Amino acid sequence: MAGNTPGTPSVLRAMNDRAALDLLLEHGPLSRTRIGKLTGLSKPTASQLLARLEAAGLVVATGTAAGRPGPNAQLYAVNAAAAHVAGLDVNAHRIVAAVADVTGETVGEFELRTPGRRADSVVRQVTEALDGAVADAGLTRAGLHRVVIGTPGAFDPNTGRLRYASHLPGWHSPALLDELAAVLPMPVEYENDVNLVAVAEQRRGAARGHDDFVLLWNEEGLGAALVINGRLHRGFTGGAGEVGFLPVPGAPLVRQVTKANAGGFQELAGAQVLARLARELGIGDAPGSGTHQEVAAELVGRAAEAVERGEEGEGGPYAALLDRFATGLATGLASLVAVLDPEIVVLSGELFSRGGEPLRARVAAELAELAASRPRLLAGDVTHRPVLRGALESALATTRDEVFDTSR
Repeated sequence: MAGNTPGTPSVLRAMNDRAALDLLLEHGPLSRTRIGKLTGLSKPTASQLLARLEAAGLVVATGTAAGRPGPNAQLYAVNAAAAHVAGLDVNAHRIVAAVADVTGETVGEFELRTPGRRADSVVRQVTEALDGAVADAGLTRAGLHRVVIGTPGAFDPNTGRLRYASHLPGWHSPALLDELAAVLPMPVEYENDVNLVAVAEQRRGAARGHDDFVLLWNEEGLGAALVINGRLHRGFTGGAGEVGFLPVPGAPLVRQVTKANAGGFQELAGAQVLARLARELGIGDAPGSGTHQEVAAELVGRAAEAVERGEEGEGGPYAALLDRFATGLATGLASLVAVLDPEIVVLSGELFSRGGEPLRARVAAELAELAASRPRLLAGDVTHRPVLRGALESALATTRDEVFDTSR
């Protein structure tokens, strides 16, 4: 039978190669002796491994380790130029693109503002943003191994059309994915933006080491990502996690939710409710202008700071604002917990970030009373462009599997 079989020398060599490359990615430059100890390989075998990887262009000698008796040890690192990937974070206002080398280091970035852009210019917008990041990295499109694009909503795997994101102009054409494939020479994948935040948190943030978790996102809209047995659960149409549409107690039923682009949970605990809560609580210094998200972030941030500084007791208006907002968030979250029973819940997005520990603690306390199980609530760690980071991490995972496979 043609091909490699488990246990053959070539397969074992490839497994050792990949183990060494993963260690170099995790720890940075290592000596031959250190690689041997971490992998359990003998010094001669570790030397052969490094020579093989260096000849394949996957590792490079990167200096020496000083400070020990005897000759300085040669250090080796993953060759950052072995592959490059790109990620795009798309919303209704802008596209942010970034390029990373195979180590995960961001080497180029570009932001394209898109307000008022014509809906028929999506392909041009994507290529302009991508080319800007590629140029910033000193590369060309041909130098990219893979691109991952994150958008609100999700592309239905059965039809190829974007769903759950009616506010994103131009992205709903049934021919869009074919048009993008025609102008981009590398593999291109599309993923929901909140799912990509979960990828970032799973690989670099609060969810590292956890195979079952829910990520609740609150910025322009409410969304969730569901990770079960280490894998994203996307659902039949890609809509798993579109919890903004979830009917919840305390909010009127929203019918025709896709046309309204809102639902009960969004109306109960989305960004748009903070200004109303501030008025009801008599908060006189609430921001008078800005988008729902900007106003909400400012209010939540002020409330958290006031509570942390001890400027008001638990009965104060800002404390009450956090209390009522936390109750709304926990109400929807309780439904997710009842169905999924996750190990942890990661709270991510600007509103959670600005609310900090005062908001997180209140949501946890409310959820403990509303849900039968008690998952730990953790604040997200990836706060700088988390969608973009997740897109890069997703692209890197597949690209490393391809580039680091020395069995072929």
